[in-house]
Amino acid sequence: MKNKQKPNILTSPFFNRNAVIVAQELIGKVIQHKYKNIWLKAQVIETEAYLKEEKASHSSLGYTEKRKALFMPPGTIYMYYSRGKDTFNISVGDEGDAVLIKAGVPFIEDETDSKMIEVMKNLNPLTDQIRETHKLCSGQTLLTKSLNLKVPDWDQKQFHKDSLLIKHIDYIPTKIIQTTRLGIPKGRDEHLMYRFVDYEHADKCTKNPLTKNKIEGKDYYIH
Repeated sequence: MKNKQKPNILTSPFFNRNAVIVAQELIGKVIQHKYKNIWLKAQVIETEAYLKEEKASHSSLGYTEKRKALFMPPGTIYMYYSRGKDTFNISVGDEGDAVLIKAGVPFIEDETDSKMIEVMKNLNPLTDQIRETHKLCSGQTLLTKSLNLKVPDWDQKQFHKDSLLIKHIDYIPTKIIQTTRLGIPKGRDEHLMYRFVDYEHADKCTKNPLTKNKIEGKDYYIH
């Protein structure tokens, strides 16, 4: 019986690079948070890059105490409220740049993770029914809710191997979709293609970029 290889936990050097590169390479990685002695895990399927030099980024508005994490060392967690709900970002290479973890799918390694799914569903229910497993993390605030990641707990903090980490697994996306970010107001560099989606999970991301009214080579690219 082979020994299980220790997980490759992402550290500061991984994040100390260009935001667009980090956003692409986070696709397929697993973010996991310990909650009541249970690891809640999601495989990242969608990210967005934000650069200080462009108008959609929070850091383009200047330094404030609330945005402090964006100006801290690469790998610092930056959380804020989006319409009253928690959102998870990570500072990267150049000061002020960050990557938003936009969506994921629950990462099930073995039969023991059935308890994990139960906990995630209880953390993130629909109003009158249980949310489907594959939709638990299909959006930036759904992901944080399913993983119990909250602004007061993690904003301006560092990852920790015993409580919150991102790891590399034996998975490399066969194709990545590159397209424009979601929810960017007109005139704030909404045209920039800084959103990345795992092609195999496009139907589970925040909004599927492969809809009939979208044109490859114009509205999105596939790498």
